Order: sequence, then C-alpha cells, then structure tokens
Amino acid sequence: MKIHEYQAKELFKDFAIPVPEGMVAYTKEDTVEIAEKIGYPCVIKAQVHAGGRGKAGGVKLARNRDEALGFAEEIIGMHIKNLQTGAQGKKVRKVLVEKGVNIVNELYLAIIMDREKAMPVVIASSEGGMEIEKVAEEHPDHIFKEYIHPITGLSNFHSIILSFKLGLNKTEQRLFSELVSNLYKLFMEKDASIVEINPLVITDTEELIALDAKVNFDDNALVKHSDIMELRDTDEEDPFEVEASKYKLNYIKLDGNIGCMVNGAGLAMATMDILKYYKGDPANFLDVGGGTSEERIKEAFKILIADKNVKVVFINIFGGIVRTDIVAIGVVNAAKSMNINIPVVILLRGTNEKQGRKIIEESGLNFIAETDFKKAALKSVELSRGDKDVNSCK
Repeated sequence: MKIHEYQAKELFKDFAIPVPEGMVAYTKEDTVEIAEKIGYPCVIKAQVHAGGRGKAGGVKLARNRDEALGFAEEIIGMHIKNLQTGAQGKKVRKVLVEKGVNIVNELYLAIIMDREKAMPVVIASSEGGMEIEKVAEEHPDHIFKEYIHPITGLSNFHSIILSFKLGLNKTEQRLFSELVSNLYKLFMEKDASIVEINPLVITDTEELIALDAKVNFDDNALVKHSDIMELRDTDEEDPFEVEASKYKLNYIKLDGNIGCMVNGAGLAMATMDILKYYKGDPANFLDVGGGTSEERIKEAFKILIADKNVKVVFINIFGGIVRTDIVAIGVVNAAKSMNINIPVVILLRGTNEKQGRKIIEESGLNFIAETDFKKAALKSVELSRGDKDVNSCK
C-alpha cells in the first residue's frame, strides 16, 4: 500500500526523523493561509501516488502571497502524467505546503527488502535529488549498500561505513547515524516494503532534513496495522482495483481488451503469456484464488464486464482446490443479472469439470465453452480483434 508524502512525513516525525515544517492544503485559500503562517519562501508540492512531480510542474517555490495563490490554482486540479501514472494520469486533490530550507548538499537514502538475499538493505548515494535508476545506470560507483541481517539488526558500523563513503564530516556522521537508525525502526515496526528519502538534504546549519518522503507497506502485514490502513487513499487507486480489494481478489488493471479471470497466480501469468504470444492484449491480471467462492466469482465477473475496454472475457479455471461447478454457477448467476453484450470464452478443467461445463451449456447464455487451452486463447484473441484470421496471430 502506498501513502502520500505528507502522511509519510507524519510517520517520520513519530520516529524522530527531521522534516520541514509544513501542512497539507485542499484549496487555494488553505494554501495561502498555511504559506502565510509558516513564512516565505515556501514549497507547494502536489500530493499524488507518483514520482516525477517536479518535472510535471507539480512542485513550485513560492516567494510571496501572489505566487502561493497562483501556484495553488495551477497545481490543485491538475493531472500529472508520466510512466508511473499511465496515460490517464493522477489528479491532484491536495498539496503539501512546506517551509523552504537552505540546501548545501543533497543525498539519497532508502531501505528496501532485498528478495534475493532475504534481508533489508540500506541504500545511500551522494547523488540525491535524481532518479536513483538513472544514477545506477550512469554512476553505479555513487551508490552504496549495506545489508542488514534480520537477526543481528542494524549496527552503528553500517551507518559509519555509509557516512564515510558519502564524505560526511563528524557532525553530519552523527546525525546521519541517528537518522538511519530511526528510519530502520520505522521500516521494521511498520512492515514497510520501502522507505525512501530523496533528497535527504544537508542545510547551511549542518542539519539533515528529509525534504521528500516515500513509504510503501507490505499489503500482507496491514492486518497488524489499523493505523496504517486509515491512511489509504482510494482516490489514488484504480476504481476496479478498489472494488476487487473488497472481495480479496488479486486484480491489477492493464491496458488491453481481453478480460481475464483465472485462479492461481501462476496460471494467471501463463494465461497472459499465451494471449500475448498470439498477439492479444490482456486487460487485467485477475487471480480469484485457489479456494474461491461463488460470491467472489460473481463479483470478479462484474468487475471484468464493467471495464469498457474489455471486448471479450476469457475465464480459465483449473479446479484443484476450487470446484469448477461453483465457478460456473457464479459466472452464470452474475451474467443473468447483467446485460452482457460481449463474448465470453470459458475453459473449465479439473474438479467437477463435467458438471461445470453442463451448467454453462444449459444456462441458455451465449458462452463459448472450450476444452483446450490453446484453442481458448486463440478464440479470445480472435474475438478481441474482431476478425477470423486467427492464424495471422501466430
């Protein structure tokens, strides 16, 4: 789960990580009021779940009231579009107004989980304020890593090593060690998947301040953190993904036109792969789970149909734990309660597949039942393209 910068900075305060003075504003009037309170110059920053806000015009330095008002009018309501947001972009509904600081140097600092080594890693760089991927590509020698064993935890020597590599003086080294220690506590205690400060700035008074803040959380651990769940902003999420989460469906919206309903992440990936192989475009990743219910199947089907980009639905179920007849009942009941005007290709195999196919065949609905994975995928691609030359997809 992602949260906004202003929410991440409130968490930083709880863990004694220095941040600029600031408040969130939802209107231009609020923006000016906060700016007058904290003083000029101040920074007005768009709050959306995406990076690249500065490049998109979503971060402005206001030196007086007129500029604060003008920038607030410009930023609130704008759509930020980049690779992270997709073509639809993200609408800015609020801004963070922060007191400006005098910057001497900019660093990068983050803690993430290294899946290969199965341990957290602290990443630091002297190239703060830049995209870390670009730094890694152009200046890999400017990126430093310290791996933290999950049993022994973070030690002072980890921070000392990094501070030396960053070229910090003694005062900065002490502040840096405290900051890394507190950031690691936040990372572990809140079950974060990433905590990132870019840039971490050194001011003209030798202070270290988190000028930006990014915190994402492990979804599987959110059940332990009701306080974190309260920070969720569904306005920043795809409406279909929000609806799917209500029924514990693993759904990710994509840009294609073949709606996919599959049980099991591996089969879901294989289904998307074969559709792409035959030049089809999946509209989503949807894993209904190994032990799904009739209700979840109904809701999953409704979500697929509600997507206006979907030209055909491909239901691919392998009945291991789940019974295919339960899936068939769920799909039929959902279809009968809706006005469906697109083709639906269904492939049912495994537990009770004969009963499942019989339910589909006797439903009176215009479903296309297949018994072969390749044929079902080809039929879905054919129907999504509106042509009959399936061989041309090979």
